[in-house]
Amino acid sequence: MSELLSKKEKLKEILKKLHTGGDVEKLKKEAKELLASISPMEIPLIEQELMQEGISAEEIARMCDLHVELFREAVASSAEAPPPGHPLHTLYKENEKITKDAEKLMLYSKAMDIKENIGRIKEFAKELRNVGFTHYDREETLIFPYIERRGITAMPTTLWRKHDEIRIKLRQLLRFIEKGLYERVREKAMEVSQLLIDMAFRENNILYPTLRALLREGEWVAIKQQESIFGFYKVKPKEWKSNAKPLHPYELVAKITQEQLQKLPEEIKMIMKNAKVDATKIKRKGDIKMDTGYMLPEEINALFKNMPFEITFIDSEDRVRFFSGHRIFRRTTSVIGRPVQLCHPPKSVHIVEKILRAFKDGSRSKADFWIKIGDRFIYILYIPVRDENGNYMGTLEIEQDITELKKLEGEKRILDWK
Repeated sequence: MSELLSKKEKLKEILKKLHTGGDVEKLKKEAKELLASISPMEIPLIEQELMQEGISAEEIARMCDLHVELFREAVASSAEAPPPGHPLHTLYKENEKITKDAEKLMLYSKAMDIKENIGRIKEFAKELRNVGFTHYDREETLIFPYIERRGITAMPTTLWRKHDEIRIKLRQLLRFIEKGLYERVREKAMEVSQLLIDMAFRENNILYPTLRALLREGEWVAIKQQESIFGFYKVKPKEWKSNAKPLHPYELVAKITQEQLQKLPEEIKMIMKNAKVDATKIKRKGDIKMDTGYMLPEEINALFKNMPFEITFIDSEDRVRFFSGHRIFRRTTSVIGRPVQLCHPPKSVHIVEKILRAFKDGSRSKADFWIKIGDRFIYILYIPVRDENGNYMGTLEIEQDITELKKLEGEKRILDWK
């Protein structure tokens, strides 16, 4: 154990020197022999400790490229191949496609006459943008929570930042192509190709062995059930079945038994020892279980009171059952239990009844209208509410003041908030 700790400290020292601008070639030579005896499973622990010692996630992300270069020859994956259809098998197969397409993008960008190959470069750049919408999105949203729940946060944070860097550079590449800036295209295409290849290597040799060691079959079952939400990069996964009960991150028991601990590799034991495991119990006393989570009755009430639009629910007998706190039209609690037909002016009742009939017989799935009230623009939407078998349960009326929304132009991202 002391020898293992010594190796980790030496590697951490090398990475810190890289961070502070040390001689890269000298440090690579110094690290080569050391890396040959270090498992890829130790890398997440090193990142975690670096973050705990004050190196920011942004700085670790910038070091990623050097990490990959250092680890490329010395680190090899020890994970056995998962069966076809298994989510981990799909991730490996996608990385094969990503690596091949990135190599082709690089090949075409190196051509002497890049203008002749601009069509192929654009084709691969557009295809590779889908990596962010499928492969990366699936990891960030569906898979990272499982290791974060166990207290491993530096590794997913670092990978996510590198994913975003790749997304940005692919958008830049496509803009350079549209503007005909061919030398910028060559430079950016080669850069993003290398980033994609390095990320695939890093995932194959660091992330996936970590997942293999930590995740139980029930967790993979839950991932399998949801992975198609994000789609896949040029891979059509086969069917994979298991009798294990799906296990979501919030259902994990944070406490690790001694028996479980002994089955983990030494590196993961160290991670579990130093990580702050998330032991929060999501389901609380009094919670109401819904299809996608849990909420207390008072939270549900507060949620409806604070929505920036108005919601009214009419039940299957056409009676008003509920309305939310936000007001666009004047409304009082005397409306509760009232037939919805009596809530409208007599001249429009026949239209209300026509809408409800269309919802009940399934011939229509929405009715929407927009009106002006003074200088405000109001959007009104009616949609049928159905159970999982398609049976009509009632109608939802949504009213929203969209005056300011109509003025929006361009983009305002979360990073622009002040």
